[in-house]
Amino acid sequence: MAKILIPITGDDEADRLLQDEPLALVVGMLLDQQVPMEWAFRGPATLRERLGGRLDASAIAAMDVDDLVAVCSAKPAVHRFPSSMGQRIHELCSFLVERYDGDAGRIWKGVRSGSTLYERIRELPGYGEEKSRILVAILAKRLGRRPAGWEEAAGPFADGEPRSVADVGSPEELLRVREWKRMMKAAGRAKTSTAAPTRRSTPTRRSAST
Repeated sequence: MAKILIPITGDDEADRLLQDEPLALVVGMLLDQQVPMEWAFRGPATLRERLGGRLDASAIAAMDVDDLVAVCSAKPAVHRFPSSMGQRIHELCSFLVERYDGDAGRIWKGVRSGSTLYERIRELPGYGEEKSRILVAILAKRLGRRPAGWEEAAGPFADGEPRSVADVGSPEELLRVREWKRMMKAAGRAKTSTAAPTRRSTPTRRSAST
């Protein structure tokens, strides 16, 4: 049996889906915000189960968006904000149908330039700069998709720091990534709390001479 390349969810089947089905990886990365990584990347497997055992961009795009939101909102929800994420998944799949004939793998298939790969990912609905760079890093570090210049395209996520899901290749590495994120949040809170507001000095008003 093939090695699990992205052991992030704690469920072997859900993890294999991420490496075998490009749409699962793209949707999981879309969901990866404001919830634990495990929860986000388990979402595609949950959707597949609720959609009749098939995760298909064309079928999702053809659904009424409210029906997809209901699927995402069923307990356990696929995200902390299932309504907005359901709408984003629908928008993402509609974009994939229009641009890539519903095949998410075509985003990176045959791409030889890291900058081109980044630009293609950045166009995806719901993908900002950081999310796009992380997906470039996941493709390179976990799935061996390394077009020339991928390091520049991935930015800080190309280095050896345990920054993101791209650096998770084992349960131990997942713990290191979680600890790194915890330290960064703590450092950010400390910086905010120690930054005292600058007070303007009020010039002393001279009394008029008599």
